[in-house]
Amino acid sequence: MNIKKCSFLGCEIDKLTMGQTIEYVERIIAERVPRQHVVVNVAKIVAIQNDEKLRRIINSCDLVNVDGMPIVWASRLLGDPLPCRVAGIDLFQELVKLSAEKGYRPFFFGARQEVVEKVVSIFKKKYPTLQIAGYRNGYFSEEEEPLIAQMINESKADMIFVAFSSPKKEIFLNKWMQTMQVPFCMGVGGSFDVVAGITKRAPLWMQNYGLEWFYRILQEPRRMWGRYARTNPVFIWMVMKLLLHRITRTKKSTS
Repeated sequence: MNIKKCSFLGCEIDKLTMGQTIEYVERIIAERVPRQHVVVNVAKIVAIQNDEKLRRIINSCDLVNVDGMPIVWASRLLGDPLPCRVAGIDLFQELVKLSAEKGYRPFFFGARQEVVEKVVSIFKKKYPTLQIAGYRNGYFSEEEEPLIAQMINESKADMIFVAFSSPKKEIFLNKWMQTMQVPFCMGVGGSFDVVAGITKRAPLWMQNYGLEWFYRILQEPRRMWGRYARTNPVFIWMVMKLLLHRITRTKKSTS
């Protein structure tokens, strides 16, 4: 599958719609070769400016979607437009649905035990034909990682959804993907909490206007305020700086 990419502030993002992404995931599962997926948002774009390890991991992923309307808008402003946003939680839920339809076996890894159990219960009730390869909470020591990776390998899962925060989920998948031998490996962040009803997604109109970050602040002000106060202004400055540089360069070339 020949995928065009958008080079955006040090990150190579695939120019794919939701439908095209799902088509590619099915091809990955058919080929049975472990591949890592990642979604990038404003916070992650800012993080990779100083985190070389995270930048290397993201750019080594076989599939990179954009999860954030500000990045879509900025890509258009900078002249290398992404077609749309492919939100991680939306892709996650679409792939669980697809698993029930096609007989794929997902593994759910992360969050507290009661949360991941509730996620499994909800999906089983919603999709009675869903064959779950396994599940596990996200609390473990570094010494336990090899055993966990081997356990996932033995589950013969077709997909794994890892509900850790960044960069822990990207690092874990990059480190253990070959041991686990799961064709499609995806980090889903706080998606288990959303499915379990612990946190809520922003209304659709806020999603469309790129205001999910504000809705998250309203829900978790102590935890989220500091994050967005640090990353959003930096992101805006980086985009404006790059735009001004391009405008200046264009003027010099035409003068």
